[in-house]
Amino acid sequence: MMRIALLGAANSIHLQRWAAALAGRGHALCVLSQHRCDRSLLPAAADVVWLPHGAATGYFLNASRVRRTLSTWRPDLLNTHYASGYGTTAALCGFKPTLLSVWGSDVYDFPYESAFKAWLLRRNLRSATALASTSVAMAAQVRRLTPERNAVAVTPFGVDTSAFAPAATRGVAGRITIGTVKTLAVKYGLDLLLRAFAGLMRDAEVRALRCELRLLLVGDGPQRPALEALARELGILQWTDFVGAVAHADVPHWLNRLDIYCAPSRHDSESFGVAVIEASACGLPVVVSDVGGLPEVVRDGETGIVVGREDARALQAALERLVADDGLRRRMGEAGRARVARDYAWDNCVDRMIACYESVLARRA
Repeated sequence: MMRIALLGAANSIHLQRWAAALAGRGHALCVLSQHRCDRSLLPAAADVVWLPHGAATGYFLNASRVRRTLSTWRPDLLNTHYASGYGTTAALCGFKPTLLSVWGSDVYDFPYESAFKAWLLRRNLRSATALASTSVAMAAQVRRLTPERNAVAVTPFGVDTSAFAPAATRGVAGRITIGTVKTLAVKYGLDLLLRAFAGLMRDAEVRALRCELRLLLVGDGPQRPALEALARELGILQWTDFVGAVAHADVPHWLNRLDIYCAPSRHDSESFGVAVIEASACGLPVVVSDVGGLPEVVRDGETGIVVGREDARALQAALERLVADDGLRRRMGEAGRARVARDYAWDNCVDRMIACYESVLARRA
């Protein structure tokens, strides 16, 4: 068994899931974070160190505390999550070996905000012993930033296929519900979904199907007031439900109220698409845009439909195709769940992460 230190945002569901999985496999674990969460969300057996400084300066000021903790706790490996903020802390504390896991906006957004941030991000990537990414697309982005770092392991976020599974019965007879579970932010393109849904409601062929259409948006975020105003402007507010934020444990319930899942993101920082594979695990056909890692998790024409980014017309056409064909929805949903079970089951993804750790330690030896 290994002694593993995790440095990252403890209030992230993804880091919490990695921590639970590693502790569940019997590895000794220490979580270090300047982002606090309820202690019960982390494994009882793990040591937890809350770093004293917050905000952007904390990534610099906490380095000495991390260094002292690691010298005392003596992990076999430090796995740092997020290359910009926590990657800076890891680079400053100088511990080896370090696996630096990149997540998305840290390599897609951060290095393009200023020359200093570009330098800092590249320095963090180069100082790590090894690198990991949640998707092939993001691994390619890492290599664009640091061409000399050719070896980037792919360690995707997986899905618990027992928790995320089709319900015995789905939806309401005579109703087709289209929706998403996402933060309501501009980069996720939910305004495009509203416009595509409004187009469906006006389409004569769709109206001839004589089924009720609903739009369900699960999540909260800075764009919610603008999206509610847009739904009102488009005349679809009465058919649109804004649920608000829900606990991750409740997401399967909301997914099983949908018939079609949609992720029309407009930005490449949508680096993997864990929400999409959660929807596929629930047996839903999915419609996604061709950004970041989304095309990796959807087989176009088999498990869902991939459309161009910012293309509300193509999005509407894809939704219309699925609305009109219940057999296609069923076949794509079944194919999507089978693919998730094969490629993204959570235990398999944990195996891949542990194999990555072992590879880093073998190289050090």
